[in-house]
Amino acid sequence: MSDPAGLRRRYAKGQLGDGAVADSWLQQLRAWFGEAGADPAVVEPNAIQLATASADGTPSVRTVLAKAIDERGVVFYTNYDSAKAHDLDANPRASLVFVWLPHERQVRVSGAVERVARDETEAYFATRPRESQLGAWASPQSQVVASRAALDDAYAEVERRFAGQDVPPPPGWGGYLVRPDRVEFWQGRSGRLHDRIRFRLDDGQWTTERLAP
Repeated sequence: MSDPAGLRRRYAKGQLGDGAVADSWLQQLRAWFGEAGADPAVVEPNAIQLATASADGTPSVRTVLAKAIDERGVVFYTNYDSAKAHDLDANPRASLVFVWLPHERQVRVSGAVERVARDETEAYFATRPRESQLGAWASPQSQVVASRAALDDAYAEVERRFAGQDVPPPPGWGGYLVRPDRVEFWQGRSGRLHDRIRFRLDDGQWTTERLAP
């Protein structure tokens, strides 16, 4: 095993100088996301690490996929009976981070969370590959299953159920919107003097500020 303390990387891919910062968090995020999406070296640029906390404050983090980025915030989808959904029912705030290692960048987003409208869930679900649609019905997400075979059997049963017809979203499956009140952009720089730009919402107004690395 390598010694983690001995690993070193010099960050020199880019910078986020004062004059290069966009006017809004959305413009900045769209710019960086576009660059990440255009680079084959970035695997799944829409992957986000999503952090939630339970009613008693126990934190959890996992990787999910962002499926919308707009003026409202960031949208992802899941089973409403999953562990993350139970956390969000009890404590409807979350933080997420985009990490684009080839560009030496990350973006942190924090804010209140709410479910998206059902018609938005239905519109997105219709674009999913059929096997993913069937999997949403077959998987009791976050619950204990007897075996892989039991999960495969459940999938086969759902496949027979919807044979020859469109697959609707399960009633207990849908989207969440993270409405940001903090968005921080991190660009690696040499000497560990990284660029950190934060957009902060207070009393309905956004403020842009630079943080020490």
